[in-house]
Amino acid sequence: MLIAPIELTENDRAILESYKVMMDGLSDYLGSAYELVLHSLDNLEHSAIKVINGYHTGRTEGAPITEMALRMLEHIAATKQKDYVCYHGYNKDGHPLRSTTIAIRSSGRIIGLLCMNFYMDTPLSDLFKTFSAAPFIDETYVQSAEDTIHAAIERAKAVVDETMPENAPARNRAIIEQLDASGVFRIKDAVNCVAQALNISRNTVYLHLRTLREKGKK
Repeated sequence: MLIAPIELTENDRAILESYKVMMDGLSDYLGSAYELVLHSLDNLEHSAIKVINGYHTGRTEGAPITEMALRMLEHIAATKQKDYVCYHGYNKDGHPLRSTTIAIRSSGRIIGLLCMNFYMDTPLSDLFKTFSAAPFIDETYVQSAEDTIHAAIERAKAVVDETMPENAPARNRAIIEQLDASGVFRIKDAVNCVAQALNISRNTVYLHLRTLREKGKK
């Protein structure tokens, strides 16, 4: 099948732009052993619109789509089973890569490709540096929205209790302020859960929220 350039809509370009932000976070998470390349299919001669850690293959932004990427694109289009392909290959210096090519769709059309290459000759010590570089943050992994709300309540209580005694009159308002800042009230039934946990009425929770948001407008 002949792969021809496509005309991108404004929405298509917005989708590809959103992938650029995602790639920055993904690269920070995975580390320098991974090359990430975002291809736009509107210009196959200069398809690489974002390249991270391109030294693994020598590519930079503006590079053309590779023959392998075209083959993977044809495979995705032909099989119509998965929008990605995983495979092994080599860079121009003969070093092994573990790679994946993922199709990016908009309104059913494939508008771009996200390609990731893991440089398999990366020293183990470099991988450990990546693992240890990120800070440790206490996160509670939950199974339901209610669990998320209750975890947020316990965290807010802990923060408030560091500076305010348990029987302080403004303690509940301070806890609700912490919860509001965390965005927990975007979750359905959060007001009910907070009211029950703090042993106050739903109206009291709403009153504190109105007071906080009116204060924020000033």
